[in-house]
Amino acid sequence: MSVLVSHDIDAEVYSFRIKFCTVLTLVNIGKYFYIIYVDNKFNLVNFVNTKYNIPMENNFANRLIAARKMAGLSLQSLADKLGNVVSKQSLNKYEQGKMKPDSDLVIALSNILNVPVNYFYTEPAVAIHFSNVGFRKYSTKLSGAEEESVTEKAKEVFERYFELENILNLGDECQYFEYDKIITCPEDAEKAAIELRKKWDLGYDPIPDVIEMLEDKGYKVIEIDTPNAFDGFKADIGDQKVIVLRKTLPDDDIVRKRFTALHELAHHALKFSENISEKEEEKLCHAFASALLYPAEMARKEMHKDRFHFYQNELQLIKERWGISFSATFSRALQLGIINEHVYKKFNIGYRTRRYHEPNHEPGRYLGKERPVRMERLVYVGLAKEVLTINEAAYFAGISSWKLRSQMNQLV
Repeated sequence: MSVLVSHDIDAEVYSFRIKFCTVLTLVNIGKYFYIIYVDNKFNLVNFVNTKYNIPMENNFANRLIAARKMAGLSLQSLADKLGNVVSKQSLNKYEQGKMKPDSDLVIALSNILNVPVNYFYTEPAVAIHFSNVGFRKYSTKLSGAEEESVTEKAKEVFERYFELENILNLGDECQYFEYDKIITCPEDAEKAAIELRKKWDLGYDPIPDVIEMLEDKGYKVIEIDTPNAFDGFKADIGDQKVIVLRKTLPDDDIVRKRFTALHELAHHALKFSENISEKEEEKLCHAFASALLYPAEMARKEMHKDRFHFYQNELQLIKERWGISFSATFSRALQLGIINEHVYKKFNIGYRTRRYHEPNHEPGRYLGKERPVRMERLVYVGLAKEVLTINEAAYFAGISSWKLRSQMNQLV
């Protein structure tokens, strides 16, 4: 295959064979480059002018670093996965922009790092910088490489999310909850939860879908594939408040995801005394999340006071109605004085003996979806307004254009 480029232009051509026998050609002309998709009969499929006035080498270097971090690999680990056809030192030179890989190596990097080839040759239109980052960790801590991977994956999604919003020029207003009083004890967290339910007009009813509620109020919520050691983190991007959650599988128990989303909301919304420890702050965020999920008035009405037993069927009924786990229900009962410390400890011993603390081992399921949908919905808005092509929409959705076409079902 060949690409005709004017002889008086200093051009460099890169050709790659990718899925479905499609040929991707990158034409680098000065500081600009162009992406051309051609099918196996050499018919033009798509032509993209990236419009980024930057040196190609530096952009490739930055994208390679990001892709490697998303994959959670060190330079040596990446070299090993490449079968040591290229050394750690050469990879380091690619990341510094001192060398450029050939087409075969770019394809190999694309496959190993699980990004499309053109990922390396496009610069995001929106630069994402996280501030005020706070991770919530599971029973084990994330390693440094895992934390970098989570951060880079989240950054890549938000690059697409914010660019999509800019294209659509929505101007949606945010209704963030902010509680001005300083939180020093569980009773303060309880009052903050009551105030939120009042401001957001939630009444005393169960929250059907926590993530949908947060998206409706302007919080940008995404979910990504991560290790089990990660539950979620909150951060600011400029004046926008964002929450990142671990993606769950269809059969997963989602009550922990609901709790984590509200826990991160607490970190966004509440102010804590400077004298309390990080561990104590986490406990107060737990208290806030539990109080939001299971309002005090309803908890006292359903569980009553001075009890010495809980039965599994009873806990399942509470879980399936309120979307709160057994362990969070125990904590809620202790916080409200329904049980004492001794009974609480006995409940926790029985809970762990039955291995209910392990993922998806706790009986009962809450039937809500708890999945971010706003970004996906905006993709279809862009298509409906005809401001996005199919290929652009697929890019923002993070899927192939073939998959997006298969999901579309235009009614009008």
